[in-house]
Amino acid sequence: MLAWSLNKAACYVVRMIAKLSGLLDSVALDHLILDVNGVGYLVYASRKTLSNVPSAGEPLSLFVETQIREDAFNLYGFKDKAEQEWFKLLTSVQGVGAKAGLSILSVLPIDQIGFAIASGDKAAITQADGVGPKLAARILTELKDKVDKIDLGGTMVKASDMSSAAAGDQAGDKTLNSADSDAVSALVNLGYGRTEAYAAVRQAKDKSNDNELEVGTLIRLALKELASS
Repeated sequence: MLAWSLNKAACYVVRMIAKLSGLLDSVALDHLILDVNGVGYLVYASRKTLSNVPSAGEPLSLFVETQIREDAFNLYGFKDKAEQEWFKLLTSVQGVGAKAGLSILSVLPIDQIGFAIASGDKAAITQADGVGPKLAARILTELKDKVDKIDLGGTMVKASDMSSAAAGDQAGDKTLNSADSDAVSALVNLGYGRTEAYAAVRQAKDKSNDNELEVGTLIRLALKELASS
């Protein structure tokens, strides 16, 4: 009974952890240890976060998400709120656990995840370890209804733009007009990934303030965006 009470109390304590600040103790392949007033917290993180921490012994603050299981209290750390919000969104999808969520965050830059969803780029999602085609399709399908607006480096991706981003690689093109879709296809044929092609076309259109650009003009402007990125 006492053990159960202590375990329950520990659960409430862990749930209260929203941020940790301390000194970096060490970094491993998928986690780090943060020394907070003499207590070492093992915190799992994406490669993005792990590659951007200071040297051992230096101060570090992390936003934290917790997952509580019968046999473990796991902490997941993020250097910025945007990555944390994407982690929460990704792991809200059925079948996407914390490990898969961190894996997606490790292979896709934060400012590209929304574009990958908007363009229906299943191939981009399946780059992540543990994420196969079926799970990637589910991610694209479920997130199209959950994402309203996401600020990606100054470009807003709206849920209405994602409404057809479902299982197939071509699904996201249904939200584009004919010229947009042709421009994306042309850029993909030139060797660019679908996500970056879609993002470049969107950015070109946003900067031009013209929703009726001809295909040739749109391709030329999108190529400028790709060259400057």
